Amino acid sequence: MSADTTPDIVLTLEIDDPALADRLATLLGSVAGLRLAAPGETAIATIVARDPRVMPEDIALTQRELDVLALMAEGASNKMIARQLNISVHTVKFHVGSLLDKLDATGRTDAVAHAARRGVIEL
Repeated sequence: MSADTTPDIVLTLEIDDPALADRLATLLGSVAGLRLAAPGETAIATIVARDPRVMPEDIALTQRELDVLALMAEGASNKMIARQLNISVHTVKFHVGSLLDKLDATGRTDAVAHAARRGVIEL
């Protein structure tokens, strides 16, 4: 506990980069009222930093779906996506439908929002 008897805020770190995790742990260790959780200890908050190039395990998108999703995020229509990727509009619609299913989205905008929230793409 801190000197003023206020309970410390207990944090855990879930960071893919070991150097960043060590640096952050050192910085947080010097902040009054904060401490890192011991192994097995329950924390009230977790700081998470994932490598953006690594796809979340529960979402398995193909490279082509990622290409379509990136263009959707830019606001491209099906026709524009088809031209950009040199595929048919029908194929684009197929990929969009697959993305909606895999991301549990109700529409194109929702799919992009879900993907961004889950770290599949960066906006």
